[in-house]
Amino acid sequence: MPVSRELQLPSGDRIPTVGFGTWTMWRGDKGEMCKAVKEAIKVGYRHIDCAWVYKNQEEVGQAIKESIEEGTIKREDLFVTTKLWNTAHRREAVKENLKNSLVQLGLSYVNLLLIHVPVSFKEGEDDFPKDNDGKIIFAHHDLVDTWKGMEDCVDADLARNIGLSNFNHLQVQRIIDASRIRPSVIQVEINPLFSNSQLVEYCQKRDIVVTAYGPLGAPNRPWKTADDPNLLEKPVVKQIASAKGKTPAQIVLRCLLQRGLVIIPQSSNPARIKENFELFDFELNEDEMKKMAALDQNFRAYLEELCMGHPEYPFNDW
Repeated sequence: MPVSRELQLPSGDRIPTVGFGTWTMWRGDKGEMCKAVKEAIKVGYRHIDCAWVYKNQEEVGQAIKESIEEGTIKREDLFVTTKLWNTAHRREAVKENLKNSLVQLGLSYVNLLLIHVPVSFKEGEDDFPKDNDGKIIFAHHDLVDTWKGMEDCVDADLARNIGLSNFNHLQVQRIIDASRIRPSVIQVEINPLFSNSQLVEYCQKRDIVVTAYGPLGAPNRPWKTADDPNLLEKPVVKQIASAKGKTPAQIVLRCLLQRGLVIIPQSSNPARIKENFELFDFELNEDEMKKMAALDQNFRAYLEELCMGHPEYPFNDW
């Protein structure tokens, strides 16, 4: 099954289907993110996925700036995504949060702005405001009002496209029903261990492009336990990889592309950055896709536990 290198959004813009994720390296050494993003751009990635809360957007911006100065790319060649954080869900705060991200990135606009999580935290300087017992201090903003703030960002030419992340289907529909500018993308956890197929189908039927985060099953997540399944060690994945002369990671990523998804794998290792991009010279046949689909355990690695207890906590439904 052939796959596209880009998918068209309702605005007419095109989003590259293989993006470079920047989450895990926010704990990395100073300069690591800049180096990794420059390497990704050099390899051919044209979609960079960022977020306010990752605390590394300055280095991402530096990598973009240097890549432009060195003649590797032009700004218009890149599709840059960032995300609105939970402390900025008040309508008037949305644009300010984006402006702060743009300063960090050194850009005048982003190609895509997402609401990172549908749960609101107390507004302020602290991204994770806590009470004396160490519990997150929630706020309660109507997601429809937050969405209006997102639409304001499009009106102000600060974001070309807007979308959602970590929303369930009921929340997605609420935004669709109330929107002047419809969400063009949703980013959620998807990999063969967690197919998230109901939500994927629901969104794709409504012309919302679906981006898979954690596409390799987040094997390096700090909270992983010994009992958790390891996607890349599954015999069927290794068997298909061996038969095709590819790595298990490449098999998993190609499988997701063949489901019509955008993927944002992440790495700071130059060899893996390159490997994760080399997905267009082979394909999985129908039988192999069925074997990959059979791996689904409904195993969600990212539970967003800090958000549990909030009325908008998304993962009590699909």
